[in-house]
Amino acid sequence: MIEWIERVKRTLARERLLPKGSGILVAVSGGPDSVALLHLLHCLARERKWRLVIAHYNHRLRGRASDADERLVRRMATALKVPLRVGRAPTAWFKRRQGISIEMGARELRHRFLSRTARALGFRRIALAHHADDRVEGFFLRLFRGSGGIGLSGMSYRSASPLDPALTLARPLLDCRKEELMAWVRDEGLKFREDASNRTLDGLRNRIRNELLPLLRARYQPALTETVLRTIDLAREETEVVREAAERWLDARSRDPFETLPIAVQRQCIRIQLLRAGVEVNFQRVEALRQQADSAVTFRPGQRVMRATSGRIKTWKTKKAIRGLDSLKIEIGNGEGSAKFAYCGFEWRVQRGRGTQVGRKADGCEYFDADKVGRVVLLRHWRAGDRFQPIGMAGPVKLQDLFTNAKVPAGEKRSRVLATTPEGEIFWVEGLRISEGFKLDKHTRRRLKWRCRRTRGATG
Repeated sequence: MIEWIERVKRTLARERLLPKGSGILVAVSGGPDSVALLHLLHCLARERKWRLVIAHYNHRLRGRASDADERLVRRMATALKVPLRVGRAPTAWFKRRQGISIEMGARELRHRFLSRTARALGFRRIALAHHADDRVEGFFLRLFRGSGGIGLSGMSYRSASPLDPALTLARPLLDCRKEELMAWVRDEGLKFREDASNRTLDGLRNRIRNELLPLLRARYQPALTETVLRTIDLAREETEVVREAAERWLDARSRDPFETLPIAVQRQCIRIQLLRAGVEVNFQRVEALRQQADSAVTFRPGQRVMRATSGRIKTWKTKKAIRGLDSLKIEIGNGEGSAKFAYCGFEWRVQRGRGTQVGRKADGCEYFDADKVGRVVLLRHWRAGDRFQPIGMAGPVKLQDLFTNAKVPAGEKRSRVLATTPEGEIFWVEGLRISEGFKLDKHTRRRLKWRCRRTRGATG
């Protein structure tokens, strides 16, 4: 047997991923990774007494190319005599859904399809084709976003479905390199299709894959994959220690005061409680709750969260939440547009252009790295606990302190508008400098030209 296949078999045994006799839903896109996964599991299915069913989701984002992917998977299912379930994205859904990028929307729809199909079949395990190179790309993606140990530890061999905790997502190929999978698929003469968009430099992940990683391997560390994977494993193991300490504190009948816990354990305690409550987690939200007790924070319209002095998290829904009144989500996309929010008029345009030179700027106009900002922006007002890193500063600070230093009157703080990513990262604040993390740099490929004009109300 080829060495990588033996490695996968060891992974299956060590992680107890796919027990004998399991029903397994195999997610197959038609790309080389998922084709390799399907054929490997099919080779082992009789020995392991697995019942395999192929799941293919047609996102319908690439027109004829997406339909060609589906046809290929259908042919594979017929040739292998493995049952097939196909789902297709409702294209109108993407247009109706606000506050979510195409990528995030596609992922959500795909997981809906996989979990729904697995439940209908009575299966509890879904096999995915993520591999070692995915882990490395994810590491740098999260590193650039400022993730801590939890984020840097990346995906695991086994995790619960984001839509159904009773379903397990299994990743048997996490120890395998992309080049190994490609070589095996080609040697075996297996048909596959590649998404041409993966080879472009559009989007941060693609630039990491096609530009940054080849550079690092060629000029700095030939064994980059092995080095990063070792770092990921260390981060995961150390994070696990912190998580266990946090769970022991949460489950204890008598416990040390929350404020006396190490900061890493405090953050983990908050994170665990938010996840248990079904609240989306990011660093800014955790920090806002960790640093301020007994003060309610609005995470989204209609949802309020507070950390008591004891360290316990309380969540509740406001009875009179008015949709769209305190925030507005806008689709930036790849073009230009305009919107109005809180007596302010906004205009934007996404432009191709390298580097930091933009020429003379008009009043109220700023430039950002469009790929760092993403396709969707949330406009809202200042909230207690907000943190922001202005350009030139070493780290984020409380937005309230920045307002105080800028001598913004207390009564005007809440009228200031700010812009964030869907994950809650603030990249622009009305009347202040832009964010350090979203500025133009030498790696910029696309610029977001952003302009705000206030029509009514004071701005300090």
